[in-house]
Amino acid sequence: MYFFLSHLSFLDICYSSVITPKVLEILVVEDRMISFNGCMTQFFLGYACVITEMFMLAVMAYDRFVAVCNPLLYTVAMSHKLCALLVAGTYIWGGLCSMTLTYSLVGLSYCGSNILDHFVYEYSAILSLSCSDPSFSQMACFIISTFNEACNLLIIMASYVFIVATVIRMPSKGDLHKVFSTCTSHLTAISIFHGIILLLYSVPHDKSSWLLVKVESALNAVMIPKLNPLITKM
Repeated sequence: MYFFLSHLSFLDICYSSVITPKVLEILVVEDRMISFNGCMTQFFLGYACVITEMFMLAVMAYDRFVAVCNPLLYTVAMSHKLCALLVAGTYIWGGLCSMTLTYSLVGLSYCGSNILDHFVYEYSAILSLSCSDPSFSQMACFIISTFNEACNLLIIMASYVFIVATVIRMPSKGDLHKVFSTCTSHLTAISIFHGIILLLYSVPHDKSSWLLVKVESALNAVMIPKLNPLITKM
């Protein structure tokens, strides 16, 4: 569990390090300029961290499933090699998905306004500056977002269904308390993370709702990395 928590904390640090410095530069120094390559680099790194963290939470749900449902076989089922492979897989998949989305944006033409109405380089804000057909990029974003969200929720829900079924059969109240104390913090982190992600990326936004998009982006960029360490200590 602590092995996965260390990587979750590392991802939070990375995501904050990608987003926060430029936001502070905009607010304090009032330097609102960034190159196109810098914009795409920040987009790639930010989305890689988000997608990797999404699957890291799913891996942690599976880890809790094994710990609760097969405690005697836990050290065998969750070997060091398997844990390392699961973590490596989340990083690789996050990088591939982010690279695909970045490639779909780089291939567009930006011949109109170069003013980005946002404080971070969020997908819909960048797409709004394009003057070419964004159909491929939008389709790639829809497929990747839907697939990732569906897979994550399926893994998490399946894991906790089995956990609840096991908990119901437990006769000891001490065991129940231990299971709930282990799972509550993880469920809280999942609820906050996926709640904001669903609002930000799964609900279509138009220009009239840019303020909502900015608020959700701020919560995703600042609040989640700060709340996760507190939640996981519960």
